[in-house]
Amino acid sequence: MLTTKQRAYLKSLASNLDATFQLGKSNLTPEYTKAIEEAFNTAELIKISVLKNCTEDPKEVAQTIADRTRSEVVQVIGRKIVLFKQNKDEKKRKIELPRVKGAKKED
Repeated sequence: MLTTKQRAYLKSLASNLDATFQLGKSNLTPEYTKAIEEAFNTAELIKISVLKNCTEDPKEVAQTIADRTRSEVVQVIGRKIVLFKQNKDEKKRKIELPRVKGAKKED
């Protein structure tokens, strides 16, 4: 679970990020979810643009994708979704989150 400070840090990183994916009228297919999951192998922060012809609510889409990919919703602003999933391999991590005061280092 992200803290407020970590979420703010990720939002600042995402502000300069271009959308990696666009979700349109086909809505959220299993193939689309798989593509996002594979993208998390190379990127820890992903921005998705929900096009106007998508009939689903962006907040619901964000939560569904996060559940399916075991990632976290950083923010949903309008039709833009930002998701974060930290790489399990510490050596491959590109984003170092601000530490939580009093918390032990994660395994």
